[in-house]
Amino acid sequence: MGEEKDVFFQVVLDRRSIRKFTDDKISEDDLRLILESARQAPSGENAQPWRFIVVKDQANKDFLSYVGKNGSGRRFTGEFLSKQMQARFEGLQDEEKRKNAFKKLTSGNVSAFVSEADINILVLGKKEVWDAPFDTSAAIENMLLTITSLGLGACWLVAPCIDIRDEMRMKDHFHVPDEFKIYAIIAMGTPAKNANPRPRIPLNQLVFNEKFGDSYYE
Repeated sequence: MGEEKDVFFQVVLDRRSIRKFTDDKISEDDLRLILESARQAPSGENAQPWRFIVVKDQANKDFLSYVGKNGSGRRFTGEFLSKQMQARFEGLQDEEKRKNAFKKLTSGNVSAFVSEADINILVLGKKEVWDAPFDTSAAIENMLLTITSLGLGACWLVAPCIDIRDEMRMKDHFHVPDEFKIYAIIAMGTPAKNANPRPRIPLNQLVFNEKFGDSYYE
C-alpha cells in the first residue's frame, strides 16, 4: 500500500503546466481514460454539471488560439497598467527576464500555444448548478493528474473564458447552448520538454493550528 501511495504522490509532484508539445498524437484509448477520469469526479448533490467538447481540427484550434491570445492580452495589459504585474514579479532580479515576461503576458502569447496542442478540451458547466465552478474544477484536476500519469502534458487555461465577449465568440463557434458556461480550455499533448518545478510556499506558512496565524507545523 505504501508503494501505491508513493506512485500516486509522484504523479502529483510531476504535474506541470505544459505549453510546448511534440507532433505525437494522443491515442483514443488514452483520451477516453482522461475523459473517464473527469466523469468520475465529485460534484455537489451528484449534479455532474460538466460537459466536454473535444477539439482536434486545426482550424478550430487556431480559433481558440486567437481568442485566447486576445483574452490574455487584455487581461494582462490591465494587470500591467495597474502595476499589479510589476509587484508580482518584483522578486525577479534579471531585468531582461522581467521584460520578456511582461511582453509575453501583455501580448497574449502566453495563451496562443493552444493551436500547437494535439487536443483541446472545452470544459462546460450548467449555469443552473450553483456548484458548477467547483465541480468542473474537480473534473479538470482529475484530467490533469491522469494526463500526467500517462506521460502526457497539459495546461489549464481560464483567461479566454473570463471576458463574456470571448465566451460568446466561443459559444457561437462551437454551438454551445445558452444553458452552459465555458469554464476552461485544457490543451494537451506530448510534452516537448519537461517544465521546471515552480516554487511552493512551505506548509508551515499555509497550515494553522486551531486559529489563523498559529502554524500547525514547526
